Amino acid sequence: MQLTIIGAGAIGGTIGAHMARAGHDVVLCDTDVDYVAAINRDGLTIEGPVENFTVRVPAITPDQLPAQIDHLAVAVKSHHTESAAALLKGRVAPGGYVVSFQNGFTADILAEAVGRDNLIVSFVNFGADVMGPGRIMQGNIGTFRVGEPFQSIVTPRVQELADALPYAVATDNIMGYLWGKEAYGAMLYGGAVSDLSIADSLQNPQYRTLMLAIAKEVLAQSPVTPMGFDGFEPDDLEGSLERLVTFNRLSAKSHSGIYRDLMVRKRKTEVDDLVRDLKGPLTTYIGELIHAIEDGERTCEVANLDLLATYERTNRLGVPLNAVVRTLPAPLRSPDGPLHGVAIAVKDLVDVKGVPRGNGNPHDMVGPPAESDAPVITSLRDAGADVFATTTLLEYAAGALHPDVAEAMNPYDPSRTAGGSSGGSAALVGAGACDVAIGTDTGGSIRIPAHYCNVVGFKPTYGTLDLTGVQALAPSLDHVGLLARDVAVTEKVFAAMTGLALAPTPSTRLRVGVVTKWMNDPISTPEIRNALAEALGRVGKGADIVEVSADALDAIRETIGDIILYEAWQVHGEQVERDPSHFGPETLRLFLSASEVTREAYDEALATRARLLPDTDVLYENIDVLLTPSAPYVAPPTTPPIDTPDGEAEGYFTGPFNLTGDPALVLPCGFSDEGLPIGLQLSSPRGTDMALLADARVIEGLLDVSRREPVVK
Repeated sequence: MQLTIIGAGAIGGTIGAHMARAGHDVVLCDTDVDYVAAINRDGLTIEGPVENFTVRVPAITPDQLPAQIDHLAVAVKSHHTESAAALLKGRVAPGGYVVSFQNGFTADILAEAVGRDNLIVSFVNFGADVMGPGRIMQGNIGTFRVGEPFQSIVTPRVQELADALPYAVATDNIMGYLWGKEAYGAMLYGGAVSDLSIADSLQNPQYRTLMLAIAKEVLAQSPVTPMGFDGFEPDDLEGSLERLVTFNRLSAKSHSGIYRDLMVRKRKTEVDDLVRDLKGPLTTYIGELIHAIEDGERTCEVANLDLLATYERTNRLGVPLNAVVRTLPAPLRSPDGPLHGVAIAVKDLVDVKGVPRGNGNPHDMVGPPAESDAPVITSLRDAGADVFATTTLLEYAAGALHPDVAEAMNPYDPSRTAGGSSGGSAALVGAGACDVAIGTDTGGSIRIPAHYCNVVGFKPTYGTLDLTGVQALAPSLDHVGLLARDVAVTEKVFAAMTGLALAPTPSTRLRVGVVTKWMNDPISTPEIRNALAEALGRVGKGADIVEVSADALDAIRETIGDIILYEAWQVHGEQVERDPSHFGPETLRLFLSASEVTREAYDEALATRARLLPDTDVLYENIDVLLTPSAPYVAPPTTPPIDTPDGEAEGYFTGPFNLTGDPALVLPCGFSDEGLPIGLQLSSPRGTDMALLADARVIEGLLDVSRREPVVK
């Protein structure tokens, strides 16, 4: 058989070498002049574990192609298909054909150049790499199929071609093989963003769910019955991973051609064709990461695969809980730093460059993108963190939903709220999609969702994290803080954002202050009081319990309403008067009631607050940390507005620490009989954030709460 192969690289060169050795009339055509010269001078060498031989085969450049050729093959990268198609136009002799040895779905492009009746397509799954001019390493022998792309029969020409090609078998479902390869190939693209071998990326339990999800996403789009090959079976994806690991362990080609293009040959990959041919979030994320690597913004490392796994969990666990506003593919960040490889979600009222600040409001969510990052985002990126998603919230963090924005729901009972206003961040962490998220807290908006969702919620000392670029509600009470899986993650991220050093673990027994009045307050449900009593019993086995008066905190609490409402009106009043329809009805009602708070009432509240602060500071004189309830009930069906009785009760225990500015943290301490999370609150004097976190680490260990998995899967 005569065959001219356009593209003499790994696949085209290997096929051509085997055919030439078998006596077929083969010509290789390639744009690399040095490569062509080496083949003509020294022959083409196939090396590796399969076979080692050198064959003489003529090689030419595209300008030397004859005007008419009977049989041509295209073996160029798929993103070079259009260039190859231009060479083919008018060049196929009557009765001749073109066969594609390419990855992806290039048939339509080639058929447009040569005609549908003149095209054959193949599926190639053996591994090979170009090692140098005229040298190709063949890593294994894999499935090779040839068929008609536009009809489901094995024609005589297909059979003749299959007989001439090495390892090839004719098929009547070539597109089924290509769709199977597309699913497998998408997993290879996913693994290629790391530096793991093909086998390691497929075998690692940490990425198993990700790899299966990638394959399922692709196979769901197949218009034909996808075919299995070399251990990959579309109907048995779980078993396929183990078989593919074995197949790839036996190959001398440890890493995919995509990885070699990125890290060895430093050239563009075929990823644009993957993104063009497939529609789905995971392949889109993969494409964006590979583009970032191609552009020098990232390198191939496991951190990228970890980020892909986070995206998968976010789509599977967070999106059904209404926790996600948008994901941010391949986010910019420093290539190293203390948070390298840490994926962090951000409440959607913090400026993220290029993304609208949505504020839980449907008009803002489609508004102009932020022109720059808020300082808290800059600190995360500088530390190497991946700011990968924005999360849902109550409208303007003001305690009520906009009716056109879905409420974030609870990962332990999706019929109940995740809390507000940082509910999306709490739900995402509570569901296990990510380990940490940014929230804000004006009266408990980090700590209450943490209590509802079984996560750590940390409100630092007032002003420790910059509020610039963060939507204000009540500026003298607003705090930026963290929701995290545990205290260790909280410490790590907070230290990186602030430059503060971790505090050592206390060497002596902690003195834990307790407000018995609050612990037994009937505002809390019996199940909350019982859970706190049990938790305090566990803490008391390793710490000294000291009774503390709550009089100063009770007194200062009375000022919060006038301060929040007056300041909220200063922030939002102009827009309320100009365009009231911009707001949801509950938020509008709140802001209109805020307009009734006088300057005199506000000033009096500020004066009372200032007078009481020294008294609240005294609370900590004989203790290391103060332990109090976090919220009076478990997660309700929906978040009550803050100016309703239930809303006022919700922030009863958290609001005082916004007024004092003291750092405060909620720790999971147990579950209700219904399996709903319950937390307790710790606080310490202003400026002792790292000491509070160190003490919280100790108390977390004393509580020793059994880990319960959320119901979302």
